[in-house]
Amino acid sequence: MRRGAALIPLLLAAIVILVAVSMLAGIVWLSPAQALGAFSAGPTDLARLIIIELRMPRAVLAILTGGALGLCGAVLQGLLRNPLAEPGLLGVSSGAAVGAVIAIYFGLTARFPYAAPVLGMCGAMAATALTFAFGRGGTLSIILAGAAVSGLGGAAISLALNLAPNAGGAFEIMTWLMGSLSDRSWDHVWLAAPFILVGAAILAGTARSLDALALGEAQAESLGVDLDRLRLTVLAGVALCVGAATSVAGVIGFIGLIAPHLVRPFVGHQPSRTPLPSALCGAALLLAADIGSRLLRFNSTEIKLGVFTALVGTPFFFWLVLRLRKTAP
Repeated sequence: MRRGAALIPLLLAAIVILVAVSMLAGIVWLSPAQALGAFSAGPTDLARLIIIELRMPRAVLAILTGGALGLCGAVLQGLLRNPLAEPGLLGVSSGAAVGAVIAIYFGLTARFPYAAPVLGMCGAMAATALTFAFGRGGTLSIILAGAAVSGLGGAAISLALNLAPNAGGAFEIMTWLMGSLSDRSWDHVWLAAPFILVGAAILAGTARSLDALALGEAQAESLGVDLDRLRLTVLAGVALCVGAATSVAGVIGFIGLIAPHLVRPFVGHQPSRTPLPSALCGAALLLAADIGSRLLRFNSTEIKLGVFTALVGTPFFFWLVLRLRKTAP
C-alpha cells in the first residue's frame, strides 16, 4: 500500500526531471542557466526560440500523447481482461493513420497545414464506430473486429503507398507513419489537448465498472453494470485520446502496452487504480523515448520516435509473452 501511495509522486517527479532534460538536450545543447534565462530574454534570442517555440511544445505533446496511450492501454486491458490489449488492438491507431495518409496523399496538407491531424481524428472516430458496430457480441467480438479494422487500415495505407503519384508523396507518408514530435508547434498542442482531455475524463468515469468487470461479465451485470454502455464509453474515450494523439504525433506503439504492466504490481492489480499511474508512466516513457530519439543520431539523422519505441518495446513484449506462457495453466 505504501509503495502504491508513493508511486504517483515518484512518477510526477520523473516527469519534471525529464521535462528539464528535454529543455536542454538536442542538436543545440543549452546550459541550465541559458534555459532559465530564455524565459526573460527578448523575442529574437536564440535560446528563447529553442525553448519556447521548439522544445516546450514538443515536451507538452510528449506528455499528452504518452499519457493518453498509457491511460487507454490500462482501461482497455481492464475492459477486455487481456494483458496484451493496447490502443492499436481496436483499430483506432490505424484509423487515425488512414485519415492522415488521405490528407497527405491528396495534397490537403499543402493547402491546410493541420489537415492531417483533423482527418486523423475523423479516421479514428470512423474506425472506432466500425469496431463497435461489428463487435457488439462481446469481448472476443470486439477484439476480432478491432483486428479486422486494423488490417483494413493497414491495407489502405499500403494501397496509398503503392499508388503514390510521386516519390515525395510516398516519403512524406512513410515519414509520418514512423511517428515523431519534431517540428511540432503550440498549434498542434491546442489542437490535440482538448480531445485528449475530454477522452481522459470519459475514461476516468469507467473505473468502478472495470473493478466489477474484473469479477466476470455475469457478475458485473448482476452488480448493475451495463456492458454495452461500458464498451461504447470506453471506445469513445479511446477514440478521442488515441485519435488526437496519433493524428499529431504519428503512429507510436508499445507505450500503451508497457505502461500498465510497469505500474500494476504497485497498485495491487486493481483495474480502477491502474489508469492514473499508467497515464503518468506513459508520459514519462514517451518523454524519455523522445529524448533518446534526439540524442541517438546516425549521419545527422534523428531516429523517429515510433521506431525508437518499437526497438525498446519489442524486447519487453517478448518478455511479457514468455512470462504469460510460464504462468498460464
